[in-house]
Amino acid sequence: MIARIKKTTLLVMLGLVVTMSAMAQQSLLKMAEHHYDNLSYVKAIEAYEQALTKKGIDTENAKLARIKLADSYCKLKDYANAERVFTELFNGGEGDVNADPVVYLKYAQTLASNGKYQESQNIYEIYNQKTENDPRGDEFSKLYSDVSVLSKNADCYNVDYLSINTTASDFSPSYFRNGLVFVSNRQNTAGVSRVFQWNETPFLDLFFLEDLAELGGSSSAAGLGGSSSEETSNSKSKKKKGVGLVGSDEYTAPTANDSETLGSFGRGTSLGHGYGDSPETESERFNGDINSKYHEGPSAFFKDGQRVIFTRNNFVKGKAEKSSDGINKLKLYIANADKNSWTDIAELPFNSSEYSTGHPTLSPDEDYLFFASDMPGGFGGTDIYAAKIDNGNWSQPINLGPQINTKGNEMFPYVDENGDLYFSSEGLPGLGGLDIFFVKLNKTEAINSPENLGTPINSAQDDFGMLTDGLRKSGYFSSNRKRGGDDDDIYKFERECELQQGCDLIIAAYDAETKMPLDNVIIEYTDAKGSIQEGITNEDGSLTLENLDSNTEFTFSASRDGYNPNIVSLTTDECDGDATRLEIPMTTPKDALAAGNNSNSGGLQGPESGLSESGFSNNTSCTIRGRVLLQNTSNPIDGVLVTLRNECDGSTQTAYTDDSGYYEFIVAEGCDYTLSGTKEDLASHSKTVSKLSCANGGITADIFMFGSGDVVAIENIYFNYGKCNIRPDAREGIDKLVKLMREYPGMKIEIASHTDSRSPQAFNQTLSEGRAKESAEYLFKRGVSRNRVTYAGYGESKITNGCVDGVKCSEAQHQANRRTEFEILQMQ
Repeated sequence: MIARIKKTTLLVMLGLVVTMSAMAQQSLLKMAEHHYDNLSYVKAIEAYEQALTKKGIDTENAKLARIKLADSYCKLKDYANAERVFTELFNGGEGDVNADPVVYLKYAQTLASNGKYQESQNIYEIYNQKTENDPRGDEFSKLYSDVSVLSKNADCYNVDYLSINTTASDFSPSYFRNGLVFVSNRQNTAGVSRVFQWNETPFLDLFFLEDLAELGGSSSAAGLGGSSSEETSNSKSKKKKGVGLVGSDEYTAPTANDSETLGSFGRGTSLGHGYGDSPETESERFNGDINSKYHEGPSAFFKDGQRVIFTRNNFVKGKAEKSSDGINKLKLYIANADKNSWTDIAELPFNSSEYSTGHPTLSPDEDYLFFASDMPGGFGGTDIYAAKIDNGNWSQPINLGPQINTKGNEMFPYVDENGDLYFSSEGLPGLGGLDIFFVKLNKTEAINSPENLGTPINSAQDDFGMLTDGLRKSGYFSSNRKRGGDDDDIYKFERECELQQGCDLIIAAYDAETKMPLDNVIIEYTDAKGSIQEGITNEDGSLTLENLDSNTEFTFSASRDGYNPNIVSLTTDECDGDATRLEIPMTTPKDALAAGNNSNSGGLQGPESGLSESGFSNNTSCTIRGRVLLQNTSNPIDGVLVTLRNECDGSTQTAYTDDSGYYEFIVAEGCDYTLSGTKEDLASHSKTVSKLSCANGGITADIFMFGSGDVVAIENIYFNYGKCNIRPDAREGIDKLVKLMREYPGMKIEIASHTDSRSPQAFNQTLSEGRAKESAEYLFKRGVSRNRVTYAGYGESKITNGCVDGVKCSEAQHQANRRTEFEILQMQ
């Protein structure tokens, strides 16, 4: 009896222990959720780590906890621990991780920031399969197959770690008088220390180094082009702390910011991590009323030194204002110089409490202000914008468009003395984190694709805050490469040799029928100096040509024994720092039998020989007949040479249309046939007849032709709502246009893009311009010369089906208006 009582008591006590343990675990998870939702990631990490060490946590809660724990580490730029948690998540079998593609995206980004490009490529490929309309999967995967393309200028640069740096966060220098103004969270004043809850670090202020001559540096920093094994080790105890990026909502639909974002553009402050170094060159906190008790960020000074535009939290009359979702955003302010101070601080008119603006830079003529913002209507998290300044009046901001802005974050713009733009991006293919890119501008329009500056300017960590001359001979930039996390430092660079700025081209030759790569294909082309160059494809069918002259149209002649020669043109002015790929299909000559059946021209075929025109007996014969008509009027066209190709054996027949535009062929049943029409100053799409059946004596297939002034719809090239990138299912349609441009080398066109009526007119106009430009770029990258293509966006001005504002329409009806067309400008 006593033993039974003891046993019962023991069971009760064990039950209480289990219950209390479960309650403690649930309490930790709730605490972690609370800190995570309030953007307090340091405390969230501590609670999640403790909860995951407890026994008995169920699979689903463990999965969700690890996803948010990994994301918290990403927000703090602690990619070593983020990778550890992601690995535990994917290898632990904790439920269906596959349900959320964003997890794959963050895992791929984390691996890249740790310098693990092959592993990152593998995850990007999975991400690409799980999502639509996000080019990052393809673009980053392509780069990570060979990141050496970003190292071709590495030997040209010397990079020095500057003596003004501390264990705090020091970044984003700008010129002022004879010195530098930069951002830092170092604490060199007495008083109460206020910290930022995201990472529990001091708030940012502006500091001033009066004389650049005082700067010292360490040449040892030249080797800091990436992460060392120590910096990327998977250590649970080494919890580096930093801040995350604005706009972490990767999957936005109509607008760019539909989730909580922080009032800081990705740069925070350092806890020191136990390092004891201090600056060798002292800097002073900037004077006047600019520095407040909240964040002050990057600044831009007018040339006369009398005005400054700077970034600061939404802080008005001593009080921090918050957005409707409780977030204190960033704003841009302008101030005037007054003796030894800065006064008359005023907001710029396009600020808002609902979104952030920051990171100002001025054009050389001071007519435009460029800045970063997550305002609605962008392409991703933060985008680069420009606003015109006219006698103190400000225009509405202009989004610089999809050639610069992506689904990720673009920030830290800097415009050099030539009016060209440097900016940092995590959405364009780079080495990890933020990379610095360069693009030439005409006022506010990009005139080439962004170029990744490569190593050693860029690294696997965050690189940003560029400041340089018009030739990029020397300058400054910021990076957290030394210790990772949020330990941002300022570096100086000098360039000692000419940059290799040409185009790297990968030529891929393949059998047109089998699609298999072809080795030993001889590729000949003439370079800009008139010399004939030659190369041979390897066993993979590829040939890499490095540093081709930019802004040059090349013609590549491909030949190989047993194949017909092929000639393909490419213009290199779209080269963007990444290797461009040019595919050259090779066809085999048809046999003598097929050639013998190619004899009829200008008449109707008949079965008198007992053989069908394909050369095979005992096949049922019937007719393919039809008319050739003008597309826009349906008027018949006489004298058109119609060519019919038998896809079973490659044989062809030809016939001319009569006065009523009629043609007719006698053919064999069961084969695929391709029809095309040829006449001077006209063009036509080829028409395919699949698996011809003679059940009704044949079929009727009309061919439509078009010429100068005609507008032709590009079949199936539609766009998703609010997006500019070409959908994978629409590429077949625009590939037909590529084929047409190759068939008619004298044809010049205008690509016109149209939107539906949803969203404001101004937004639709900008969107259509981006879509037209994206379509044109697709042609350029496939060898169509830029001087043959113009493009324009027409927004919602040409709705085709009455679905204008105020009219209720289905999604299919709206999609019909999101179309792209081309108008033939010239045929010769």
